[in-house]
Amino acid sequence: MHEDLKQVTDIAVPIERAKAAIALMADYQGRVVELSRIRREAIEDASGSGMSQAEIAAQLGVSRGRVGQLASAGPPPERAFFGSGLMTVPLGGKYEAGKTPEQNPGEVIAREDLNNFEHLRKLFTSLKLEAQYEVIPPSGIVNLNRENLVVICGPRLSPIVAQVLEGDDNLRFQKDEAWHLMDMRAGTEYRSPMDLDGTAGDVGYLGRLPRLDGKGTFLYIAGIHAIGSSGVVHYLENHLSELYREVKVRRFSTLISCRYDPETLEVLESRRVTPLYRHES
Repeated sequence: MHEDLKQVTDIAVPIERAKAAIALMADYQGRVVELSRIRREAIEDASGSGMSQAEIAAQLGVSRGRVGQLASAGPPPERAFFGSGLMTVPLGGKYEAGKTPEQNPGEVIAREDLNNFEHLRKLFTSLKLEAQYEVIPPSGIVNLNRENLVVICGPRLSPIVAQVLEGDDNLRFQKDEAWHLMDMRAGTEYRSPMDLDGTAGDVGYLGRLPRLDGKGTFLYIAGIHAIGSSGVVHYLENHLSELYREVKVRRFSTLISCRYDPETLEVLESRRVTPLYRHES
């Protein structure tokens, strides 16, 4: 008997044994979903390398029809861009405007960020991932040392995030009379159209950055303004497959510009405006 099963079987208290069995089943089911994704990607890679369906079938010891089934079974390969378990999306919080500390202001998050989570949740669902969000307190303290993490929070709201961003030698948030983004390699400034002439547009940052504990990475999204994050999410909704082919799960950063409807705040268009800067050799 497998060690995991034996440990569950040996639990003396029935209810505790049932709880352990439920937890182990969930773990196994999650592994099956991820393995089906890996299998699908491997078959796609084999096909992309020039192998015919007949050759793949012969190597796997299955029929050509079965290869066709396996090539479409399970979540798409790009699911790995985000993770393989419950996704957590921390959203930057701040105190209610117009209230003094003595009035005990509540913690709020931008309407755009709540909308971003809903868009991401739908995207995650299509990839067979579940999601939850949490609010980063106004102190900006957030635990970045977790798996399956997508942080949406500007550096001005979190000194921890700002510290991590300092490690990106390619792209940087900067502030003079207004916040803006800078391509350090090209020497190009990217300022929000909202600040320049009031146009309904913004620029956002997208990257996979190192965790502080050095044991992994997390995805990071932020706009010059809150709507810039929405532009990044819109880009992910429409370009995830090609983005995954380019960077897989390696570290990178890039900038995304967007146009939006000023009344509904829905993003109408998003596009990448800088290269995909790789942070790893």
